[in-house]
Amino acid sequence: MRPFTYERADDLETAVRAVSGRPDAKFIAGGTNLIDLMKLQIETPAHLVDVNHLPLARIEDADGGLRIGALVRNSALAGDRRVREKYPVLSEALLAGASGQLRNKATTGGNLLQRTRCFYFYNPGTPCNKREPGSGCGALQGLSRIHAILGASQACIATHPSDMAVAMAALDAQVETVSADGQTRAIPLTDFHTLPGEHPEVETALRPGELITAVALPPPPAGGQAYRKVRDRASYAFALVSVAVAGGQVALGGVAHKPWRATLTEAALASGAAPVDAADAELAAAQGYGGNDYKIPLTRRVIERTLAQATEAARG
Repeated sequence: MRPFTYERADDLETAVRAVSGRPDAKFIAGGTNLIDLMKLQIETPAHLVDVNHLPLARIEDADGGLRIGALVRNSALAGDRRVREKYPVLSEALLAGASGQLRNKATTGGNLLQRTRCFYFYNPGTPCNKREPGSGCGALQGLSRIHAILGASQACIATHPSDMAVAMAALDAQVETVSADGQTRAIPLTDFHTLPGEHPEVETALRPGELITAVALPPPPAGGQAYRKVRDRASYAFALVSVAVAGGQVALGGVAHKPWRATLTEAALASGAAPVDAADAELAAAQGYGGNDYKIPLTRRVIERTLAQATEAARG
C-alpha cells in the first residue's frame, strides 16, 4: 500500500471541499472494497477523507417511500422493518451479498461504488482498460466465465458486483448527491452507473468531488417482489446471474457493466407475453465470449423462476 494522508470530516461542506480540491483524494466510509484495492495498488489515493461522522446514517419515511442515508450499513438496511415489509426484494438482495461481518461495515453509498471483481482488473500484470486505459481487455480472449453478456464493448466486458443495486434498479431508486458548490442532484439509479463504451474507467455519473448523500425509494410498486441469485457457492460469492422483480419491474445482475434494467422483458410482460418469451425479448441481444456463453440460457431460466416467485409472493 502506498503512503497516504488522512482527515476526518465532521460536516458535508468540509468533506466535499476536501475531495473536490484534490484529484488524488477519495472518500472512505466502510472501506470494504477500497482498502483491498489500495493494498493491491489498483487504487492509489494520496489522501483519504473519512465521512463516517457525517449525519447520513438514517432511514426516513419520505413521500410514501424511504430515504436511505448513504452511511446506513447494509445490515441495518436489510433488517429495517419498513424495508422488510415494503421492499422485501431489497432486503433479500442485501442478505444475499457478502458475509454478516462485511454487511455490518459496508454502507449504502459505498455499495453502489464498489468496483468489478474481474480477474484482469485485479491483476496488475494483465491488460485492463478499466485499470489502465488503452492497455486492452484481457477477458475478451481470456477467462470470461464471470463476464457480461449485455451492454459490453470491445474495451471491457466486466460486470458490476452489487446485489443491492440490482434491487434498487428494479425499485426505481434515485441517488442523491451534493457537490462542493452546494449543488444537489437526484440521479435515477438506472442512469447512475455507466456502460463501458470506449471508456470503461468511467463507471458512474458522479462528478469530481461529488458525494452520495442518500438513496430515495418511491412507494413500492403493486405486485410481488423477489430476488434470486445464482453463484458458485452458497455464501460470500458474487452473482453469476441475479434477478430482482418488483411488481412488473425487472432488473438483472451479473450480466452487465451496471445493474441492468430489463425494459424489454417488462414491455413484453405488460403486453401479456409468457415469462419465457419476455426473457427472450431481453436476451435477443445477449452475446457470450466463450467461457460465459452459459449465462444466456441461465439468465433465461432465472428470470422465469424469479417472476414465478414474485407471483407467488403476491398471492400470499
